[in-house]
Amino acid sequence: MLVIPEPAWRPGDHADFSRDDFPSPGETRRPALADPPEAMRDLATGLVRVLDDEGQAVGPWDPALEPSTLVAGLRHMLLVRELDRRMLTAQRQGKASFYMQSLGEEAVACGFRAAQRPGDMNFPTYRQQGLLVAAGYPIELMMAQVYSNELDPLHGRQMPVMYSAREFGFFSVSGNLATQYVQAVGWAMAAAIKGDDAVAAAWIGDGATAESDFHAAMVFASTYTPPVVLNIVNNQWAISTYQAVARGRASTFAMRAHGFGLPSLRVDGNDYLAVRAAAHWAVERARLGFGPSVVEWVTYRAGAHSSSDDPSGYRPKDEAAAWPLGDPIERLRVHLSGTGVWSDADHAAMVDEVEEQVRVAQVDAEAHGTLHGGPTPSPKDIFEGVYQEMPSHLRRQRQQAGY
Repeated sequence: MLVIPEPAWRPGDHADFSRDDFPSPGETRRPALADPPEAMRDLATGLVRVLDDEGQAVGPWDPALEPSTLVAGLRHMLLVRELDRRMLTAQRQGKASFYMQSLGEEAVACGFRAAQRPGDMNFPTYRQQGLLVAAGYPIELMMAQVYSNELDPLHGRQMPVMYSAREFGFFSVSGNLATQYVQAVGWAMAAAIKGDDAVAAAWIGDGATAESDFHAAMVFASTYTPPVVLNIVNNQWAISTYQAVARGRASTFAMRAHGFGLPSLRVDGNDYLAVRAAAHWAVERARLGFGPSVVEWVTYRAGAHSSSDDPSGYRPKDEAAAWPLGDPIERLRVHLSGTGVWSDADHAAMVDEVEEQVRVAQVDAEAHGTLHGGPTPSPKDIFEGVYQEMPSHLRRQRQQAGY
């Protein structure tokens, strides 16, 4: 009998996540870095959580971070959200051709980046802009790439949001999903061969785990045990397909790791403290030579898949509001307020500061061109950046084009 996986509700229905029996905050145990995969099977169905409903940090995964560190993390998430808001608006105004938000998922990339060192490399998808923001990459250059203007570091040779920043540990984004999973494992193998202590981080969404590249990467990671963290961002939806289509009969995406003999964690991706703790655990495990780990980040795509998508066609309008793990920014704000180091006035001031920073960056970026007009990269750039030494046929074509 042919089975077509269906979501529990459709547009017009009421979203009810009560069927998702998430473990309580602080309930999931923390293993030692050197524990073998077979000793961690329970962690593939649990959920690493630190913040409880009152915003208190509880349990063995509490990273006990300084308040200033958490405030910095909050600011990174606010920057990503404001960047996304302004760039989506710019796309609607015709200033850019395309955009993709990470609305509701900001804690995953921003929190993970804090666990990395210079020299580590991310192999991201198109929804990990938080990795760049948290690393201090200039926001105006991200905007320039979206506009494909004269400041675009990629000279208009990539779609908007397909960033590339080697010096910030951010490998070129590929629209062909899952290719980066294999590349990350290969990069980590090369790092191990060279004797480096650098760690690679592979990123994939729940939908793309159905691609063959995902399974090939898992085999190589299992066989050669390179220093790589294999991240699966489970935001519940591919472009319009519910997660069960890619997950199949497995109860969680993290469970897939054990079929390859790899350890895995399942983590509340909307809990910034849990993200920081789990990311540090997985990165350090790889760096110390204990091998790869698979991490499933359970989160929710609160916005559309992209500026070309209308989610009201495949999910209820109230689904985002019903999501039981909440909003990552609000949860961290509540936690900081509960510690007594953060007030409503502090938060309002930070929001104003972030909005002004992003506004100024946008003005600067647009002064160098948008899709509407203004300076753009030269067409001659399409011939550059492919070969170390340009072959004769490309030189001829460039000359024929007048460059």
